[in-house]
This record gives sequence, structure tokens and C-alpha cells, in this order.
Amino acid sequence: MSEQEIPLERSWQSLPRELGPLLEPALGPIAEEIVRTIGASIPAYRRPMRGAFGRGVNAAIEQALRQFLDQMGRPAPAQRPGREVYLAVGRGELRSGRTLDALQNAYRIGARIAWRRMAAAAREAGVDGPTQALLAEAIFAYIDELSAESVEGYAREQAADAGERERRHRRLIVAVLAPGTPREELERLADGADWPLPGTLAVLVCTHRNPGRLAAIIGDGAIAARIEDKVVALVPDPDAPGRRGRIARALGARAAALGPAVPIERAPTSHERAARCSELQSVGVIPEAGLADSEEHLAALVVHSDPAALRDLAERRLEPLRGLTRVQQTRLRTTLAAWLRHQGSISETAADLVVHPQTVRYRIARLRELFGSQLDDPDARFELGLALQQAPGEG
Repeated sequence: MSEQEIPLERSWQSLPRELGPLLEPALGPIAEEIVRTIGASIPAYRRPMRGAFGRGVNAAIEQALRQFLDQMGRPAPAQRPGREVYLAVGRGELRSGRTLDALQNAYRIGARIAWRRMAAAAREAGVDGPTQALLAEAIFAYIDELSAESVEGYAREQAADAGERERRHRRLIVAVLAPGTPREELERLADGADWPLPGTLAVLVCTHRNPGRLAAIIGDGAIAARIEDKVVALVPDPDAPGRRGRIARALGARAAALGPAVPIERAPTSHERAARCSELQSVGVIPEAGLADSEEHLAALVVHSDPAALRDLAERRLEPLRGLTRVQQTRLRTTLAAWLRHQGSISETAADLVVHPQTVRYRIARLRELFGSQLDDPDARFELGLALQQAPGEG
């Protein structure tokens, strides 16, 4: 096989086959040294390497090195033999609680020791310099491939764990938000999700794409899941000192709505408030940027609790504006809203609108022509204030 036909990452295929028997006697001692060094150098492996696990690792390393020798000078299939073994190694490392860094460090130690000892054996056997150089390249490439397979197995297991964790969180959140879920069922699901049921919680509704990422941003034991078109998070003990402020800072300008703090049995109420608050954010009734605390927007929630009724009220009370152009309607609506807000003060209304007081007087005179005695009737003024909560064009 020519050099061009040998995949660069599988350079062991171009090593002479007769090199294998020269190196084979060194495999046992190499495996033992790798196990000892990994155990001494990486704290996560220190205790496991002393028992049956260490003996199993020793046997696996010797087998991997023997497989390396067996493949010297042989055409290899597209998928190297033993791939599933190393995928399983990665899965097992995650299940054992060891980090990916520890796993990759162990492979690096193995590669250095294997090269050092095989190079010494090759020199003693009189192997020429170019072959020794190719042997070095082949050992590191081979162990890199084993390491990559184990990393893939680790990542697959990590993704599977994350998916299962998200499914458990979603089942728990759905149960918490469903009215009347028995406490025993909540405790069972909470145990399965490894989430202690809090004394109080608040429900947060957001348009974030990644529930797990949102929960991590919120912190403090929050869990989240996608429910229909929104991400819903359960925030434990939301009234703890500084917690709402930390949540607001973590979310930044991202639109989100937080329901009231309630016992877990009343979580559906907190969810309903947060969801409604989120809807009002989306239509601009409540400021869209940042965290909207439903406790600070109770009036808006009350006013907009029946949108159809509010539209009917706006249509009836604002009927005098209907014959005007859209620009005229907008100008007079804005003026009337500010005038009502400032209880009829011309100067304060002018300052609010940043116009001359005479302009306000002219507009109020026009409004009196249109609305007549309604502007002097307390009940009518109250209903006009509610009607003006509608966005222009919705009344």
C-alpha cells in the first residue's frame, strides 16, 4: 500500500507487520505502568485503580495495545474494530461521575507511556529511525482515535441524561401546574426528578429556546420545561432576600413574567398570572423588555382580564372619536389619557406630553365638543380611563 492510500490518521497501517512480534513482550509491563501512573496522577482514578476496576483497566489497555500491533501493516475497515468498547468506556465514565477532563488526561498519559516503552523496545530490536518515527505517529494517532470514541460515548450518555432529566422535569412541572394533583403524586415525581418540593414557589413564563439553559440562568434550584409555546420555570422560595433581583439581572432584557409566590398547591394560580402577564407583555400593555413581576401589574391584569369586555367598553366610550382620522384619534386619545391621569391639570398634562399648555387647552376644548358632559362625570371618566387602555385601533 502506498503512502497516499493510507489514511493519515491511521498511519499504523503502513508500519511493517514484523514489528508487532518485536514489541509484543512489552505490552504487559506497559499496561501495568499506565494503570499505576493514571492512579497516581489523576485523583479521580486513585481509589478505583486499587481494586477490580484497576485490574479490568489493565486488561483493557493490554488488549487495546495488542489490537494496535495486530493492525500493523493491514488494510483497516472504515470503522476500526472495537469501537463499541470505547464508546462504552465513555458512557461508563459519565455514570461513574468522573469528568471528561479526567478521561482525556488518562488517555494522554497512556499515549506517552506507550510511546516511551515501545520506542525503547524498538531501539533494542534495532529498528531503523524512520520506522521509529512512524511508530510514534501511529501510537499517538491510534490512542487519539480510542480517546475520541470514548469522548463520543461520554457525550452521548450526557445528552441522554440531559434528555431524560428534561423529561422528568416536564412531567413534574405539568403535574404541579395541574389543579388538584395529589401531594403523593407530586412527591413521587419530585423524587424521580431529584428536586425537593419547596414550601413556596413562583412560576416564571418566558420565550427562551432552551429550558435547561433558562433554569441555569435563574439558578437557586429552578427547573424549567417547554409547555406548549412557552418555557415555564418553577422558582423555589422566590421571596428569599435578593432572589427576585438576581432573577431580573440574570434575565437582562429578555421578556419574562413571574407569578406570585404561593404554596405549591396553588401553583396553577401563579402560572395563570404569569402567563397572562406574559401575554400583556407581548401586546405592549406591560413593558416587554425584562422581568415583569405580576405583583407589580395587578391593575393591568384586572383591567385586561376580559379583553372582549374591554374592547366593547372602548368601542362604546370612544365612539365620539370614530369619525376622525387615525392621526387625529391618536392625538386626542393621548391627550385625554394624560389629562385624566393628571386629574384635569393643564400644566401637568402639557409637561407630560411635552407640548404648550395652549395646545392642551385647544385639544381639551375639542374633546369637550366630542364627549360633552362625559368629561365631568366621575363614572364616565373612570370608564374612559379603562377604555384608553386599549391600543389605538383596537377600540
